[in-house]
Amino acid sequence: MTTPETIATSIPDHLPQHLNIDRGKLNQVADRFPMRISPHFLSLIQAADDPIARQVIPDIRELSDPNTEADPLREESQSPVPQIIHRYPHRVIFLVSNQCAVYCRFCMRKRRLVKAAKVSDDAIGQGLDYIRENKAINEVILSGGDPLMLSDTALTKILAALRRLPHVRILRIHTRIPNARPRRITPALARQLSVFHPLFVNIHFNHPEEISPAAQMACALLADAGIALGSQTVLLRDINDDPQILRSLMLKLMEIRVRPYYIHQLDRVPGSAHFRVPMDKALKLMATLRGHLSGMAVPHFMVDLPGGGGKVALVPESIVSRKENHWVLRNFEGREFIYPTE
Repeated sequence: MTTPETIATSIPDHLPQHLNIDRGKLNQVADRFPMRISPHFLSLIQAADDPIARQVIPDIRELSDPNTEADPLREESQSPVPQIIHRYPHRVIFLVSNQCAVYCRFCMRKRRLVKAAKVSDDAIGQGLDYIRENKAINEVILSGGDPLMLSDTALTKILAALRRLPHVRILRIHTRIPNARPRRITPALARQLSVFHPLFVNIHFNHPEEISPAAQMACALLADAGIALGSQTVLLRDINDDPQILRSLMLKLMEIRVRPYYIHQLDRVPGSAHFRVPMDKALKLMATLRGHLSGMAVPHFMVDLPGGGGKVALVPESIVSRKENHWVLRNFEGREFIYPTE
């Protein structure tokens, strides 16, 4: 049944008047790149230029981005059957939903939002058959869209089918529901998910203000059910490209039992140029996390290579020079030390 909590704002004209935005311009953008904002996420927005609003409210700059390649990561060419992306030898992404609680303006799969129809039972069946027939696959990542937009019954049916396959050892769910629509995470859902261990849930958090009391409660329900939680953050200009913001986010995530996993360099999808952080700055930001946070709280900085090359991890340069019997290394403060190699 549809309730006020589940009704998302999808038309710029329906945004609150206090945001003082040009609805005419925003409608132009939403006609090309659809908008959806969950009631909970909308409640976090205080102004049109705050870090929550910038992630989900259309921006006229999306229409002037010269980058026009809809699928820069070549996901479609690595899709042997509908809804499956098979890039790495032993794991696949299973796109079980085409819906999200919020449509991020920088979404790597925004090409799919224009025709975001329900994923058919036939497509789900083809995906399961592919995984069943490919015995080398030992890890399946449920993604989309957002898998938690499915009903409990539909989601657990897919998980149960995967868990019956002996060669599938690890299951993952990638979602933004715990902070975008936290009431979706119920004690009943957490209990049902706990049946499928080892199950990992990676949550998309970009800013400390997303860690609301409701989001904390949603994460607690999952963690208390024994589900390992991680976070995947996208580095975004004028939203989280600041040392203090990143440190605060990582620390708060640890406090709610969500381990920082990845910080992603933004994928070069259409309409996202105004979000991009230069690579040099990104590496400097990563360097500021070391020493101020424990190792468990420092995520990997990942770049997904254009052309379908997959993810690579980048690290700030700590090796200053290499000598015959020692290296010169730089610590998080920028100081240099001699480390004997023999």
